Amino acid sequence: MTSGPIGLDLAEVSKANAPQLIDVPAAPGYVNEKNEKSLIIPEDSVTSGSGRKGSVPDDDKEYPTPEEVETLRRICGTVPWIVNFIQNSLPEGSTTGKSGTDGQSGALGLGQRASTGLTTFNSMWAYCMPLLGAYMADQYWGRYKTIQISIAIAIVGHIILIVATIPSVIAHPNGAVAAFSIGLIIFGVGVGGFKPNVSPLIAEQYESKHPKQYIQVQKSGERTIVDPTMTVSRIYMYFYLMINVGALAGQIGMVYAEKYVGYWLSFVLPTAMFLCCPVIMFLMRNKYARRPPTGSVIAKALKLWALATKGRWSINPVRTVKNMRADDFWENVKPSHLGQNKPAWMTFDDIWVDEVRRGLKACTVFLWYPVWWLSYNQMTNNLISQAATMELHGAPNDLINNIDPIALVIFIPITDLFLYPGLERMGVRFTPLKRIAWGFGLGSASMIAAAVIQHYIYKLGDCGDHPSGELPNGDSCPPAPINVWVQTIPYLLIAFSEIFASITGLEYAFTKAPKNMRSVVTAVFLFMSAISYAIGEAFVSLSADPLLTWNYTTIAILAFLGGCGFWAAHRNLDKQEDKLNFIPESSFKGRKLSYGGQAA
Repeated sequence: MTSGPIGLDLAEVSKANAPQLIDVPAAPGYVNEKNEKSLIIPEDSVTSGSGRKGSVPDDDKEYPTPEEVETLRRICGTVPWIVNFIQNSLPEGSTTGKSGTDGQSGALGLGQRASTGLTTFNSMWAYCMPLLGAYMADQYWGRYKTIQISIAIAIVGHIILIVATIPSVIAHPNGAVAAFSIGLIIFGVGVGGFKPNVSPLIAEQYESKHPKQYIQVQKSGERTIVDPTMTVSRIYMYFYLMINVGALAGQIGMVYAEKYVGYWLSFVLPTAMFLCCPVIMFLMRNKYARRPPTGSVIAKALKLWALATKGRWSINPVRTVKNMRADDFWENVKPSHLGQNKPAWMTFDDIWVDEVRRGLKACTVFLWYPVWWLSYNQMTNNLISQAATMELHGAPNDLINNIDPIALVIFIPITDLFLYPGLERMGVRFTPLKRIAWGFGLGSASMIAAAVIQHYIYKLGDCGDHPSGELPNGDSCPPAPINVWVQTIPYLLIAFSEIFASITGLEYAFTKAPKNMRSVVTAVFLFMSAISYAIGEAFVSLSADPLLTWNYTTIAILAFLGGCGFWAAHRNLDKQEDKLNFIPESSFKGRKLSYGGQAA
């Protein structure tokens, strides 16, 4: 078998002599002949009734030949189905932070820089903690148990946040800030265990029943390939849609609660909804296909990489890079190559080495994401503050950013049902890396729009480039004569950018990671957001008048250059998409799979 850039020839996959093992949970009520709720299918025993290789008789699915993989159209399978609180002061006569229709809600009065700094820290913390949550899931607890424990921790954080918003606590800003900060830290720990595990758990429910491509004949007689990778993409899109349905309902309810009742209610509402999570997880515990923790897999992956780099380091960084990219970098550390000289910890097979290599390639893709996240992160602080300096016409300034989830709820189905299939019908393979590159471009365009809006706020407002300041008589500056809904433009652009970059990143982490390291690779993707927030701290000095136009312009330039660099670095990897997806599944599992929480 010839070796390509990842050690596989796509046309040779189905002709390999070594059995390719697929180890997936059986459907409820089905067991294999050993009475184990796990199904092991040797690839070379898969034939059709007519003797055509590539079809499984017992499930009546016909699998594509290598030639059909290259030529047939692919389709998806069926899927089973805080800023105002910190920045602004208490409105006159209010003890809860409410302001009424024409006022501006507030509580602590710490200003925009403090608001941006604290919300940036909160987001950075919430995206650092997934590394710990993923480690605990893949090594010790498994995804399901990690999610349950994380929910309990997050509930504690929710409760402390509620305490920080009680009127008697708000009356003492220093105490309220302390309680609010503690609540954010504890809540971030819970989020860290939830984020990297929930999406892989959802996608694995489909994968457990449909691990391979198969042929589906359309009513027109056209032969098409049902591609699990495309279906996983669909799953992640609707997972993201559901997140934004919740965000939309929660944020709209919260901003009106803060405006007309007080902050205590705006934090009670999401806590009440969040309490439903452990109940749902418990009631559905016997319905989930689960992969149990696999012990020292992460340590073995790191040892494998360290072994591969041995003797390849050089004081010349260019030479070091060339050595690390050599064709034999991974081939030389495969168990079959080392033979009797392999170390005792090398208990896996050659295919797992290819899986680790594929997972590390995904991580190199993610290294570009901090630049993209810089543009997205403006939505959580500076764009909200920008809205407060325009004519609101009765709408709370932190309601406007709900344009983003509204756009996602509308355009995710359109993208899934029309855009992606339409491109496929035209013969355009809109691969994950192409989508991500487009996401960078749209993120840049969003920041250009925000910069133009900020320019006209400074130009048309009575207070010039200090619209959040005061008039000479001491009154607050009136809003610039610009309708706040002009922010629809940057929010729509960033929504499309999310579809192409953020959703695809989650999908890429799932499809390219070794199956027993999916939480960790997903956590690496999420950690890129934390790095972006850390970089964003350098922009805090630009997050105030009169420098906001420069803030948006600088981020627009960085996102554009980042997208160009991303595509230049990974355009060759994009050509290997099918080869990466066609790596057979390793027989190295750590521990056996389980279904419904029972050991297999």
